[in-house]
Amino acid sequence: MGQANIKENPLEDVEYGDDKATSTESELRALYIDLLQKTLTNEIYGDLPMDPWSGGKYDATKRALGRDWPSQAMTMIGAKRMANLRQLTESVINQGVPGDFIETGVWRGGACVFVRGILKAYGVTDRRVWVADSFEGLPPPDPNCPQDAGDKHHTWEPLAISQEQVRDNFSKLGLLDDQVKFLKGWFKDTLPGAPIERLAILRLDGDMYGSTMDALLPLYAKVSRGGFIIVDDFGAVQGCRQAIADFRAANNITSPIIDIDGVGVFWQVRAQG
Repeated sequence: MGQANIKENPLEDVEYGDDKATSTESELRALYIDLLQKTLTNEIYGDLPMDPWSGGKYDATKRALGRDWPSQAMTMIGAKRMANLRQLTESVINQGVPGDFIETGVWRGGACVFVRGILKAYGVTDRRVWVADSFEGLPPPDPNCPQDAGDKHHTWEPLAISQEQVRDNFSKLGLLDDQVKFLKGWFKDTLPGAPIERLAILRLDGDMYGSTMDALLPLYAKVSRGGFIIVDDFGAVQGCRQAIADFRAANNITSPIIDIDGVGVFWQVRAQG
């Protein structure tokens, strides 16, 4: 039996059809990010919702719009808000807008995992992903915050996801590293002293008036010119919407608010307003 002729790279001369593989770096990057998004929203397998309003049946439209609470997916914000997050993250990378990413209120961490994956796909090593949450659900309404009177978010147990589970979700996808920073606790306690110098994207997902204000007050001034504010609950929660209106009015912010999917919105930070 003769000795096998083994090449150093057995795929070096493999041809696909008439030509060698021609996938470009940008095409491969886009393919990875597309797959990561579908994995995080679990559009691939369509896991059943656990909320009381979806009837226990998977609905692709509801999942795309973030109108259900997935039983297994790492995010509930839906495909459209995820696509917006990708667009804005790629924009600050390509435009060189300085700063990190932070999400205030992360649930299972899917949006933060997504941004970390996008940064990795682009080879970005000088931006951090800040994961800010109590990891115990939402706080009860503050008696000194009448805008949140009667709010029931603190009673919804599915919103309480541990830090360990979120870390595990990063790890499962190979995205847990030193660029991921956790801020555990109520926003009013953790965000004012957080060691964040600049932000390119501030994503607010605190639902309530108080939680939204507790993030805006210490962090808005750190968002770079050309950066973005994303508000996940604007179209769904009155307290959140009122907090945004009050903060923008108090700070003379006139940048137009842009709708994403009927619930989430964003605006871009300008030099003035």
